[in-house]
Amino acid sequence: MTPRAVAAAVAVVLLTAGCASVGPARGGPGQKLDPWENWNRKVFSFNESLDENLLKPVATAYSNVVPEPVRRGVDNVFGNFADAWSAVNNFLQGKVENGLRDVMRVGTNTFFGLLGVVDIASEMGLDHQYEDFGQTLGAWGFGSGPYVVWPLLGSSTVRDSVGLPMDNVASPASVVNDGGSRYGITTLRVINTRAKLLGASRVVDDIALDKYTFVRDAYLQRRRSLVFDGDAPPLDAPEPEPPASVPAAK
Repeated sequence: MTPRAVAAAVAVVLLTAGCASVGPARGGPGQKLDPWENWNRKVFSFNESLDENLLKPVATAYSNVVPEPVRRGVDNVFGNFADAWSAVNNFLQGKVENGLRDVMRVGTNTFFGLLGVVDIASEMGLDHQYEDFGQTLGAWGFGSGPYVVWPLLGSSTVRDSVGLPMDNVASPASVVNDGGSRYGITTLRVINTRAKLLGASRVVDDIALDKYTFVRDAYLQRRRSLVFDGDAPPLDAPEPEPPASVPAAK
């Protein structure tokens, strides 16, 4: 959910992961998917410090200064790009009907909603489908792999990390040639997203005895639910085998 440092971050984590010792799986399902917990906790602490000292204050100021209708319009524009990418992933997963609904959402909001500023499609009953490339890989039968926490980017898995560079293209920044404008749009996307999560982060701070474990388990359960379209087996159940037309992940 941040800049194009994704590609560089992928390389850093993969290199680090290659050197990390992967101990035996113990504890609950979430811990069994977290063989790099020591490394992940350090990155998580770094991200928490960065959030507390930079992202959260900026997002709070943004939320206080920018009127809610403007923030909603900004969010709708980013959402319109995400819907276009969701359509691609729905088609890749063979969900033609959902893909067509995404196409209708994008067309409606682009042409009648001021390039996506106004979410007319939702008022017409065309809901978001929310598919990304990590979910597509999961639908093709690729396992999630270990849980990993990225600097700046936060929670992920090996499978979702592979999809991150593709998913980050689904932003207005991808259609702008000027480098300064791209960074500006990406920064706005990060701040706007963080501003939406201010309430949720306060709740987590209040109820979580171990915030790292809470966030990890919630992320893994949510991603598994998304891959299985809300009908996910328990975390400790095996994931489906890849279909014959898709090569199995090594």
